[in-house]
Amino acid sequence: MEVINRYVTIKTQINGKPKESDFEIKSSPLVLSAEPGSNDVVLKNLYVSIDPYQINRMKTYSSTQKTSGYATAITPGQVIDAYGVAKVVASGNPEFEKDDLVVGMITWGEYSVLKGQYILRKLDPMGFSLSYHVGIFGFSGLTAYAGFFEVCKPKKGEKVFVSAASGSVGHLVGQYAKHFGCYVVGSAGSKEKVALLKDKLGFDDAFNYKDEPDLKSALKKYFPDGIDIYFDNVGAEMLEAAVANMNTFGRIAACGVISEYTDASKRAAPDMLEIVYKKITIRGFLAEDFMNLYPDLLSATVDHLRTGTLHTVEDISTGLESIPQAFIGLFHGSNVGKKIVKLVDE
Repeated sequence: MEVINRYVTIKTQINGKPKESDFEIKSSPLVLSAEPGSNDVVLKNLYVSIDPYQINRMKTYSSTQKTSGYATAITPGQVIDAYGVAKVVASGNPEFEKDDLVVGMITWGEYSVLKGQYILRKLDPMGFSLSYHVGIFGFSGLTAYAGFFEVCKPKKGEKVFVSAASGSVGHLVGQYAKHFGCYVVGSAGSKEKVALLKDKLGFDDAFNYKDEPDLKSALKKYFPDGIDIYFDNVGAEMLEAAVANMNTFGRIAACGVISEYTDASKRAAPDMLEIVYKKITIRGFLAEDFMNLYPDLLSATVDHLRTGTLHTVEDISTGLESIPQAFIGLFHGSNVGKKIVKLVDE
């Protein structure tokens, strides 16, 4: 059987904030079959993750620049791979059978054809929506869990600051920290997001960074005794302000720098004397560094979700055509929680 597969790609490299005209939907014929023993898998995509790091794959790089394996460059017209949930249509791999639900690296398209080596595993929904396996049970959840517990090494009673706290990772970090016994304050970009953090997600306090002309003074107000842990999703002046308010032996988990992805002029310049004399640890990390902690993530999360003592916030758009705008919205603060696109009905 042959179908027309539609997929989203970029027209040109993107330097700065993405816009609708940077993207296009292309189509090509696809045969829904796989030769036995070929290891090929053909998938019908159900949900795909929309993540800000993808912008770093879309930029123009000089011949001397290299991107990491996690963020390899995308060329115009190329199919864009992304984390997501899919159903097997055809398989030449004995590990996967037709109609199996799977999760892994698929594409921003209606179908995915995986050949050779790929990241894919069978999915047990565990009674949850399939979208949960893109977000809280996917890389967002693992980033939050491993970043807080493994990178930050918290102690009960410590004071924790989370930037972009209503985002896909931040809203989970704050809740894990509260369950662990920390004092938690988050920053977000609207009064509605601040209310969500305080009223639903249980943060001790939260503030709209857009209402604060001096972030260093703002953090001093919310942390009069200093910050022990800063979970950084933003970079730029927010990182500088956090460093200025850190306690001795403070830890910073550098998860993302969304303020800097589209504007190099905002690159953070924290006070290095503060870092040296306060003996602050700053560690960058990726979720893929901590795949061994996935069972721990499930143990710490599943029961809390079922009892309603932990919440996951999802922002779901529908249809392939919504992918560009969903992605663009990340850089304008439009999303609340994990941004996901649902491609077809489950």
